[in-house]
Amino acid sequence: MADDDLPEKAGPSAGVESSSASGESPPSGTLINVSGHKQELERNFGLISLCGLGITSGNTWIALGGSVTVAIYNGGLPGVIYEFIAASFFYWLIAASIAELASAIPSSGGVYHWATITAGRYGRSCGWFAGWWNCLAWLFGLASTAQIVAAQTVSMYALRHPGFVTQKWHVFVSYLLVTWVTGLIVLYLNRALPKIETIGGFTVVLGVFISIIVCAVMPKSNGAPYATAYSVWSDWENTTGYASNGFVFLLGMLNGAFSVGTPDLVTHLAEEVPHPSKNIPKAILSQYLFGFLSGLLYLLAILYGINDLPSILTSTYLFPLTSIYLQTTGSPAGAIGMLVLALVPTFLSVIGCYVTASRVFWTLARDNATPFSAFFAHVHARHHNPSRAIAFCGAFATALGCIYVGSSTAFAAFVGAFVLLSTLSYLAAVLPHLLSRRRNVVPGWFWMRGALGWIVNGVSCAYIVVFVVIFCFPFGMPVDAESMNYASLITGGLSLFVLAFWFVRRGGYVGPKEVVLDSAVLAKDAL
Repeated sequence: MADDDLPEKAGPSAGVESSSASGESPPSGTLINVSGHKQELERNFGLISLCGLGITSGNTWIALGGSVTVAIYNGGLPGVIYEFIAASFFYWLIAASIAELASAIPSSGGVYHWATITAGRYGRSCGWFAGWWNCLAWLFGLASTAQIVAAQTVSMYALRHPGFVTQKWHVFVSYLLVTWVTGLIVLYLNRALPKIETIGGFTVVLGVFISIIVCAVMPKSNGAPYATAYSVWSDWENTTGYASNGFVFLLGMLNGAFSVGTPDLVTHLAEEVPHPSKNIPKAILSQYLFGFLSGLLYLLAILYGINDLPSILTSTYLFPLTSIYLQTTGSPAGAIGMLVLALVPTFLSVIGCYVTASRVFWTLARDNATPFSAFFAHVHARHHNPSRAIAFCGAFATALGCIYVGSSTAFAAFVGAFVLLSTLSYLAAVLPHLLSRRRNVVPGWFWMRGALGWIVNGVSCAYIVVFVVIFCFPFGMPVDAESMNYASLITGGLSLFVLAFWFVRRGGYVGPKEVVLDSAVLAKDAL
């Protein structure tokens, strides 16, 4: 390991302050990272592959296309555009707040570690909740992404077989294949992951470029009319049942929030990339810059390509883009070709979700914050990855898939809590950072100085507080058991479970520490 591949912070107390699931300090001279633990993971990722991971797993344009039919109910075509722009603006601020902390404390724990440090004397409990909220969010994110791929594959099959009637077990079989094929890739091809994510970033860029061109050109080639500028930009349609258009706009921002991606995605690779204090903020910037620009251009292309909106809203295809592409290209073969462009990067994004979810769970385990912590904190000697944590993520996703077979509503309730759980975990780190007057953290390479930092962090917290409440409202009125929004129930129930487990484990739980390391000693020990 080269000298410039090591964490930037250093100090002679590293070996003394280290903590682990077993409670033992590493031997003297052991390489320690900024989280106070023995550096066990290889730094395989570089800036390009890290950006590839963010762009691929962020997957903004595909997420937008996959949720567009739901988003249309919250204001019609104009609502989809403006709500995406508004959600993107606020998530840019959250991303900046996250990047600031990631630069100061580059740890695989992410918000879990930052909340522990920023909350001061309340850090143990605050970090505990932040870590578990974030971990559960990523587990649900993994299941949600795998289900999207499963829906894509079944929809593609249905395109070629007009008499085919989709059953839940069809999706479940595809879901299992996606879950375990990607799981085996993450488990056994750890050193190939940077190349895979680099390829993933390339497929996302190429896919959105081709998709925009095809959606813009094909309707004219087929002699089909484009949507009018009025219908795309001005024809507001509130079909939710709520009387207030303003509230409908705010509620519709949930679709934009789901699409723009999670800003903590790449932060959990901090112990697997050189110069994490610099590279993590750069990767977050690339993820959100590309995600917004590509998402907006793609959104305009598909919305202008729609000439029969009612048929799309009443389509029986599981994946909404199927009917849009069928209408845009004018043929099943063309629609399948377009879906392939979305399928490949989405499949690779499942790999990114696996990596992130497993790293979050593993960091909790090494701090004795999970059941069977010593078992799950294990790092495979040959593959240099948290193999048991990866297997746990696969098993968890499989269990959620079984729920889908029994009740798609219950499955949607769990994965729908993803946005609430992830944003709550951000709040648990950013709000204490703000309340402590930003004094508990030593600034890193990226730091918002002066009033800018206060404004960005303050608006981020205010947005999360307000929208956590708004996102718990039913998606439309009147409401019944099938259309109810159960995100608040799932989030509240899981939070009670996390609280109960806190009382069980708090005696042996210490939490991560911000360790100051001596770079000269580390360079010598790393050789």
